[in-house]
Amino acid sequence: MHPACLMNDYLTMARKEPQFIAAAIVAVAGGLTIGGFFFFQYVLDLPPCPLCLEQRTPYYFSVPLAVVLLLGANYGASNKAMIAGFLVIAGFMLWNSGLGVYHAGVEWKFWQGPTDCSGPIEKFGDARDLFKQIQNISLVRCDQASWRFLGLSLAGWNALVSLGLATVAAWGGLALAAKTIRLK
Repeated sequence: MHPACLMNDYLTMARKEPQFIAAAIVAVAGGLTIGGFFFFQYVLDLPPCPLCLEQRTPYYFSVPLAVVLLLGANYGASNKAMIAGFLVIAGFMLWNSGLGVYHAGVEWKFWQGPTDCSGPIEKFGDARDLFKQIQNISLVRCDQASWRFLGLSLAGWNALVSLGLATVAAWGGLALAAKTIRLK
């Protein structure tokens, strides 16, 4: 089949079944993002800071939920459940986008980050307190970008990817809601 015909088929499907396409995009792009952060951690040996680890959590919830929505789109799940699922994904990803912007701002020194990964040890106290402080401080700094591409750190790229996935999920939910209203 000619690539132009395939593209027309996908566009037609996106118009007829936006919830299927939205769930597929979130599942695939989110899964690739998970693979990407593990690649950076284990292959390129760039250990994550505490903020990086926190930015992973929405993907761990949203990708499986997108797979469930993809199955629901294929097997006739209720529209209300599908819309709610898309709204949950959009909310998680929107929050994560904000967290990515915050982390990128910490890296650019626009504002102070969490003291456990970007602040100095100000008071040493006695030896027991010093030992406790050393145990609670991350060796990977949140205020230093370990990698940049086109001027954006991984936190900046995460903010963009999360915002894109939030937009796709919102589109899927809103398109399904509009389709449901038209059917009534």
